[in-house]
Amino acid sequence: MFGVIMAAKVPDFHIAAIRDASRRLVRELGFMKSTLAGTDLPPSAVHALLAIGASGALTSVELSKVLALEKSSISRMVRKLIEAGELVEKTSHQDGRVKPLSLTKKGRSTLAAINKFAQNQVVSALNHLSPAARRTVRDGLASYAGALEASRTGRSGQSPRGFVIESGYRSGVIGRTVEMHAHYYGQAVGFGRFFETQVAAGLADFASRLGNSRNELWVALHSGDVVGTVAIDGEDLGAGVAHLRWFIVDDSLRGQGIGRALLAEAVGFCDRQGFAETQLWTFQGLDAARRLYEGHGFSLAEEKPGRQWGSEVIEQRFVRPCSLRDLSREAPLQMVRG
Repeated sequence: MFGVIMAAKVPDFHIAAIRDASRRLVRELGFMKSTLAGTDLPPSAVHALLAIGASGALTSVELSKVLALEKSSISRMVRKLIEAGELVEKTSHQDGRVKPLSLTKKGRSTLAAINKFAQNQVVSALNHLSPAARRTVRDGLASYAGALEASRTGRSGQSPRGFVIESGYRSGVIGRTVEMHAHYYGQAVGFGRFFETQVAAGLADFASRLGNSRNELWVALHSGDVVGTVAIDGEDLGAGVAHLRWFIVDDSLRGQGIGRALLAEAVGFCDRQGFAETQLWTFQGLDAARRLYEGHGFSLAEEKPGRQWGSEVIEQRFVRPCSLRDLSREAPLQMVRG
């Protein structure tokens, strides 16, 4: 169906909401206090113990990179933690200039108390949320933390876990696909109830025709949740023409390669089925999605004003001719690492 924007101007209300939520997180997690996590240690020291405990050992230089703190600040903090008996500094056998830091017995005890405090804090908060909201919090925080790191370091953010592409119907996929479309296009272009009902009706009809070998649906799964979909309808545009429909990726996981993986599955299927061409409809302004389509062999064939989704947009039809390569023996993609 339509594509997704992977880079766009961020609305002011998003910025204000995220800033407000970030301030509340800082306050509720206790970062405004001089100590953190039920200890008598400042936040930077608590994070130092967490980082060293997770790695087993870190040098001061490595710790500086992990915590994004100046070397001078790290040096003062490490000295205080050593004096307090929380850390010990040793000399590497391979290089005498390298002095890894590790936890002492007291440091391990402090770390266990920090983890227990944090675990109770998280569990207490999550008990106020539904299972679906918990997943939203989990994935949203991970994505935002990765985006902040990418902004600071200049490196592209990476998904903390892989995602899986599967074909065929699975329970809940129709509702989830409608939800992702309604949420995204409601915010992006103001589509409302009419648009959502049209998507739902079209999907319901298509699902009843999935038994036809010329039709297929793919879902992207991340931590077991549906986070992206695309379909090929091999019937509704006539013989020899495939219709790419319901292409969407969840807001929180755009830019991780999921869209590319879904499109690769869809166009590969079209080539193996021997369709003369594949078409899709989108609209003007979704530039990142257009680049994605063009990268998979689609080109703009037609554009015109239209109101079929409830608001007037410049509708665009893209066409991709069937590849001449013999893909009959190629195995479909099953796992893509984010």
